[in-house]
Amino acid sequence: SSGSGDDALRDRRARILARGLPKQKPIEGVKQVVVVASGKGGVGKSTAAVNIALALAANDSTKEVGLLDADIYGPSIPKMMNLKGNPELTPKNLMRPLKNYGIACMSMGFLVEETAPVVWRGLMVMSAVEKLLRQVDWGQLDYLVIDMPPGTGDVQLSVSQNIPIAGAVIISTPQDVALLDARKGAEMFRKVHVPVLGLVQNMSVFHCPKCKHETHIFGAGGVRDLAKTLGLDILGDIPLHVNIRETCDSGQPVVISQPQSDAAKAYLKIAMEIVRRLTVPPA
Repeated sequence: SSGSGDDALRDRRARILARGLPKQKPIEGVKQVVVVASGKGGVGKSTAAVNIALALAANDSTKEVGLLDADIYGPSIPKMMNLKGNPELTPKNLMRPLKNYGIACMSMGFLVEETAPVVWRGLMVMSAVEKLLRQVDWGQLDYLVIDMPPGTGDVQLSVSQNIPIAGAVIISTPQDVALLDARKGAEMFRKVHVPVLGLVQNMSVFHCPKCKHETHIFGAGGVRDLAKTLGLDILGDIPLHVNIRETCDSGQPVVISQPQSDAAKAYLKIAMEIVRRLTVPPA
């Protein structure tokens, strides 16, 4: 009986392998998807995703941009984009994104109470991700920026394997602990055949507002060294500045509220680099 059991197990494995990876299906109305990811939490990924989405729209007013918050357990896009409420439903029973600053946004944060924890197992999380990807009426978008959860788990794999992604942007601080995980994130995207557009070095340098002295609190140049090791480019450096944190906390991201600041200019430059690489994919 153990022999027949082994045969059955082998047959089951063969059937699963024969199915292959899920077939990628584009999101209706969306031309290009850009994912913003990090290997670990706390490196400013969501702040970067918000400001990059706003910068893409600011650089070219003819482009329509959307922002999808795929961080099911810790959605922060509603607060950063100053949005509250539940999405309306279309006649086709699709959710309409909430909109602010010209950006269409969707997040699990619109579907649960602000203070309610999402205590779900993997299958429920996968179901929620599927709904956010497939049951939203995005209209017509040139770019959909997806703020990925930290790490290299189920959500990242599910998104990467189910929709065509034009490119991934990896956010990291220069410290060694963050770089270890950023490398894993970049390697994961390569394994699932998602082009990595480049790395962003966040919190790169602190400028003292009083004496103007520069301090590399998280180290200097670590992301540049990692990019060189991986054969990737640096899309830009974001300074460690209190305005970046304060503006996102208040729902007025720095690209919108302080467009002439050094921080906003850094995000605008990164957005330009992203578009350039999407237009002319890396060899």
